[in-house]
Amino acid sequence: MSVNTKAETYTDWRAFYELTKPRVVMLIVFTAIVGMFLAVPGWPGTSALLLGTVGIGMASSSAAVFNHVLDARIDIQMMRTMGRPLPQGKLTEKAALAFASVLCIISMIILWFFVNSLTAILTFCSLIGYAVVYTVFLKRATPQNIVIGGAAGAAPPLLGWTAVTGEIHSNALLLFLIIFVWTPPHFWALAIARKDDYAKADIPMLPVTHGDAYTRINILLYTILLVLITIIPYLTSMSGIIYLTAAIILGACYLYYSIRMWRVPDDLELPMKSFKFSISYLGLLFSALLIDHYFLIQINF
Repeated sequence: MSVNTKAETYTDWRAFYELTKPRVVMLIVFTAIVGMFLAVPGWPGTSALLLGTVGIGMASSSAAVFNHVLDARIDIQMMRTMGRPLPQGKLTEKAALAFASVLCIISMIILWFFVNSLTAILTFCSLIGYAVVYTVFLKRATPQNIVIGGAAGAAPPLLGWTAVTGEIHSNALLLFLIIFVWTPPHFWALAIARKDDYAKADIPMLPVTHGDAYTRINILLYTILLVLITIIPYLTSMSGIIYLTAAIILGACYLYYSIRMWRVPDDLELPMKSFKFSISYLGLLFSALLIDHYFLIQINF
């Protein structure tokens, strides 16, 4: 009996953990941390760094859990999502809602009382933007859902910046803009690969409503815009040659995938390859921003 109880507890723990979309949250938290370090010339402060990271991470996890609950009825219809904990009956929606609420409340307490009120407010708006505005309304209302809803997902580096400085800066908005423009080509590649799933669930993703060809040209145009925007940090002296070099190389690689997707529509593996690369692209781009930032500090000293 005791062995079975332990096994069930372990399974429940894994199910709750899966609800938080840990791999997505890790990327979110990383971009927030980069925002913290870029906000100041030196160390951002241990308290702001640790508590800001925990608060933003818990809020992001809460939004992910709310998303699972609100999408549970369509997740069961899609191959990509039917294995999630709620469609599989590993947890009840009531338990998931309680978990999401606890994460939300604790994150807001941490951010409001131990970081600053601006970060708490912006983080809460981002949570509501993703968990409610995007998931409940935009996702089912328009093929431009991911473009409009992308604002919530682009917020983390801005939140990291405000966690350290307590104010919104133009450089923080530039970091926000990079992720905002990155989101459509990133997600539309997945939407092409999973078009049948979205059509079955009656979700008006761009490939479903306008077709693959239209989506592919939009991916290419957004990728071109993204590459141009990623040059701006160098032009505004926010970053230096290390970042510029990385941005050009990474941008060229991303453009390669987008051009190939446009010109070779019969290659059915390309959309998922592009989607997976886009994740690495964002992580490496922000890593380059961080490395370049401290390289410039060393030169100035």
